[in-house]
Amino acid sequence: MDARILLASGFLALAAVAALLVFSAASGTPAPASLAEAQLAASLPTATPPAATPATPDSQPRPAAPASQPSPADAPFVIKRILPIDGPIRYGEWHWDEKGVPPGPIVVTVDLEARVISVFRGGYEIGAAAVLLGTDDKPTPLGVFPITQKDRDHVSNIYTGAPMPYMQRLTDDGITLHGADVALGYASHGCVGMPDRFAARLFETTRIGDKVYITRGKHVGLGDSLVGS
Repeated sequence: MDARILLASGFLALAAVAALLVFSAASGTPAPASLAEAQLAASLPTATPPAATPATPDSQPRPAAPASQPSPADAPFVIKRILPIDGPIRYGEWHWDEKGVPPGPIVVTVDLEARVISVFRGGYEIGAAAVLLGTDDKPTPLGVFPITQKDRDHVSNIYTGAPMPYMQRLTDDGITLHGADVALGYASHGCVGMPDRFAARLFETTRIGDKVYITRGKHVGLGDSLVGS
């Protein structure tokens, strides 16, 4: 009887140890070596993995700073000033004011629709006048024309010796800027005729190679490009 009880007790002990080993393997946690260690492990708080720390703005890649662009105010062919002229410019009328205007490249514009010539230095309008233009039979051409010749006392060798004071040549077939009697009802053979005193100012201002832009109805204002399309 005592032997059977002892044997049964042994089987029970082996079963308990086996169960403990199976539980340890399943949980992945080492089994405590004693009951005291098991009680101590149960009383300790369960460790939790540290929370992921969000990246701070300083840890993010910074976008590349945009390349600096030239300010329109510094561009030599951007309009920075228009002469304060009230109303349309009448035939024979002209304006010139270069006071305080810094040195800069000269650009001349002619608008066939407005029949006005404008002179810009470094983007500042310094002169404007009403002009004579060509007729339908001999029109003033559109385009961009560099000044190729200057002659203060030029006389036409095409139109029966007509005086063309302060002549500035634009084309090889006779289209020029020059002084003329600018009055209503008059026209040219394609040249741009200006009041003589204005033509003299322009003659002293320009150099060979300066460009004249002849357009039809192109409206420009402050901040616009003088040489754009």
